[in-house]
Amino acid sequence: MYNRILIPTDGSRLADLAALAGVEFASMCDAAVVGLYVAPEYQYPVSIEIIPPSYPTEEEYLAATRKTGGEYLAGLCSAAAEAELEVKGLTAYSNKPAQKIVEVAREQDCDLIFIGSHGRSGIEQLLLGSVTSKVLSLCDIPVLVYRRRNDTT
Repeated sequence: MYNRILIPTDGSRLADLAALAGVEFASMCDAAVVGLYVAPEYQYPVSIEIIPPSYPTEEEYLAATRKTGGEYLAGLCSAAAEAELEVKGLTAYSNKPAQKIVEVAREQDCDLIFIGSHGRSGIEQLLLGSVTSKVLSLCDIPVLVYRRRNDTT
């Protein structure tokens, strides 16, 4: 059925639930799993004259977001390993997360994207998250949108 499934997460509760459901689906298909966290690109503060000493350098930012990505992907990777699936966790950088999700799916030779209907943008769009909507409009490979029945958020 499917050989390699991309499962993006933003670390929100709903995205984590979708990621675990994605691993369960991958297990039924005996498919490899690619977990993905897309972090915003580093922004140099151009609107101020003096950079505060507490402002992170690009290297510090990248290290912090890689750590955050690892934490967000830990449950997904652990569940996939427990199900004896091949698994890889990636952190990518883009200010256009939907576009990056589709790009990584192509780069990783994924034949399905398993994505939650809502993530952090759940309040912005009640029926379907904005990133999910954009992935659907940009993607030429199958996308499975996971939505929990009893979610009211």
